[in-house]
Amino acid sequence: MMSFLIPNARWLFTGLLLTFASSFGQTWFISLFAGEIRAAHGLSNGAWGGLYTIATLGAAAVLFSRGALVDTMKLSRLAVVISLMFALACLTMAFSANVIMLVVALFFLRFCGQGMFPHMAVTSMGRWFLATRGRAVAIASLGHPLGEAVLPMIVVGLIGLLGWRMSWGLAAGVIALIVIPLLMVLLAQDREPAGEAQSSETSAGLNQHHWQRRDLVRHWLFFAILPLFLTPSFMGTVIFFQQVNIAETKGWTLAQMAPGYVVWAVISVSFALIAGWASDRFGPERIMPVLLLPMGVSLFILSGANHHTTWFAVLGVMAMTQGATQSFLGAFLPRVYGTRHLGAVRSLQTVIMVISTAIGPGITGLLIDAGMDFPAQSLGYGIWCLGLSVALVPVAIRIRRELT
Repeated sequence: MMSFLIPNARWLFTGLLLTFASSFGQTWFISLFAGEIRAAHGLSNGAWGGLYTIATLGAAAVLFSRGALVDTMKLSRLAVVISLMFALACLTMAFSANVIMLVVALFFLRFCGQGMFPHMAVTSMGRWFLATRGRAVAIASLGHPLGEAVLPMIVVGLIGLLGWRMSWGLAAGVIALIVIPLLMVLLAQDREPAGEAQSSETSAGLNQHHWQRRDLVRHWLFFAILPLFLTPSFMGTVIFFQQVNIAETKGWTLAQMAPGYVVWAVISVSFALIAGWASDRFGPERIMPVLLLPMGVSLFILSGANHHTTWFAVLGVMAMTQGATQSFLGAFLPRVYGTRHLGAVRSLQTVIMVISTAIGPGITGLLIDAGMDFPAQSLGYGIWCLGLSVALVPVAIRIRRELT
């Protein structure tokens, strides 16, 4: 492992830094400020959720049209430009005086943090590495659980100490004064790997074809795996977004549930690395049918849970899917679609993921308003995950056949 980490440390840390810094635009981070933002702008829960959905869908639309920049623009330049936009978005949030400024801030936070930062990280790993692509994506993706484990308690403390606006100003400073200089140093040297791990800009996919977005949306595989693109991000968002409803339904407190973040992060890291190794060893298409099994099991556990410690099991088992999915997608997309247009292809997958994170809270919220609490809904979601796992078996077999 060290023989892989040491010579590639510069490139792996670039991906890790991008995914960690993306935290400032993720739902779980922004939600830490929800109470203060709503109070400052006089927003109800419904109004706040509506603005968030609008901003997220707008970010997804722009990402769809601009995600291909990863294919045409050097990462050393693109990463700095997006980082500057990200820092300005944090400053706009800090100084937001009205709802218009708030929506603008949310839009750019979601575009940069939820969209472009992870997109740049995983696309670069897919392009830079070949034989060790799964492991590279897994290591780069560790920034997500690292941020989830480290930042919440720090941010809550800063909000109490400095206030929510100053905390956003501090986030802007971190991006401008730490993230950008680090990226400039890390990307000062072009990626030119050697040996078995060498990347190829012309690595082809299925049928030895260099796939573009217009090609893949006409192919059977896109529609077969579309539910797999949607499900992990949908569930990963709503499980945290609806924590209050879960707590109220089960009679738990948020303080009792809080240690679950650490469990989530540890398990997610572990299974990201396992899935990365398995993708390199066996091929990502072979692990595809089992990805959603842990998520389905976790939702069944939640449906019947009584004691608050069961929440740790729910998050721990679900984190197996969340961690493994990142590594799987990072290895799967370049394998089946090639690397020449990987940025454009992956931007479509990222847009689908962002849309699912936008609609998830709305759908589950409507069902809660209709009288079906989230634990009751989770039984149906669990059945969906297990059924989809079974349906993906023939898909994986056919992909394997077409790749050989």
